[in-house]
Amino acid sequence: MTRRVLHYVDSDLFGGSEEAALQLMAALDRSRWEPVLLHHPDAGVARLVAAARQAGIRTVAVPRVRLQNRLAGVWQLRRAIRAERPAVFHAHLSWPFACKHGVLAAWLARVPAIVGTAQLYLPPESTRQPRLMLRLLRRILAVSEEVRRRYAEELRIPGQRLAVVHNAIRVPPGGRQGDPAQRAALVRGGPGYLVLTPARLHPQKGHIYLIAAAAHVPDATFVLAGDGPLRAELEAQARELGIADRVLFLGERTDVPDLLAAADLVVLPSLFEGLPLSVLEAMAAERPVIATAIGGTDEAVVHQRTGMLVPARDPEALASAIQSLRSDPVLAGRLAQAGRERVEREFSTVVTARRVMEIYDQVTAEAGAPHA
Repeated sequence: MTRRVLHYVDSDLFGGSEEAALQLMAALDRSRWEPVLLHHPDAGVARLVAAARQAGIRTVAVPRVRLQNRLAGVWQLRRAIRAERPAVFHAHLSWPFACKHGVLAAWLARVPAIVGTAQLYLPPESTRQPRLMLRLLRRILAVSEEVRRRYAEELRIPGQRLAVVHNAIRVPPGGRQGDPAQRAALVRGGPGYLVLTPARLHPQKGHIYLIAAAAHVPDATFVLAGDGPLRAELEAQARELGIADRVLFLGERTDVPDLLAAADLVVLPSLFEGLPLSVLEAMAAERPVIATAIGGTDEAVVHQRTGMLVPARDPEALASAIQSLRSDPVLAGRLAQAGRERVEREFSTVVTARRVMEIYDQVTAEAGAPHA
């Protein structure tokens, strides 16, 4: 028997949380679970909707709940959910109070089982409201042990309602080589060693420390793939440091796999994370990775085994790590190979989808819903 799971995303842009939701939906066994994407008709998630449809996932758009008509909006969401008759409602939480209207509407629609994926922990102004909303979830799937710990300790979620289910990616075939023409276009006649950072230009991602580190690595070109509110500030920083010719801002890109294939090294200098897909994608592409030693990221990158970890907010340590891999291609290659093997073994969508479907079975059985 095939049952329906309604995946709800309430964001207004396409980022790591939305990519993770897409990867999971696409990997579910369609003979057991039919995924349907419930979303709001915002231009920022058009990429998510298009990719879902391309993967054969049906999408349902519902108006966003507005403050001035909250009750009517929640009731409209309830009607849309009831029309789908899902066995499971799966909310994708970018922070503890995300998807609150959808979760409430699913509860009002009497969906047998409601679960949520916790992508990141950001402290809310008050923990009371998130705790009340999260009580409606039979299971919270934390993408890392760090996220699980924060939900348990700071939101006091009972351990039996928490499970760690790592983010995952579809692992591409190995051995892909970069396009020499694209590489030449990125280097632009500058230093030939290419350092890629695929991340939104947001304070969370720590780009200011990356650019400060770049000033100490004169024999490398730094490529930033992503856009966001800090772009003008970061461009000004590069100019002030006299390295604007070696720091390339690409803006939003949909060809990250091509950029990874062209890169020599991938760096993610984040200040906090859940479990970043960009690191997993770099490891899967068999590229050496340098990242910050923060909760979540350190569950994917094992220092000196599958990559290198440096302290957050430390440009000197970051520059030193870049130089060490720049000067030791044998070490870089060994880390890259080990990273690929670890992603195949522990962070593939096959592994994660299997675990999530087990949880769907558990929560529907707990709720008394029919079991396949």
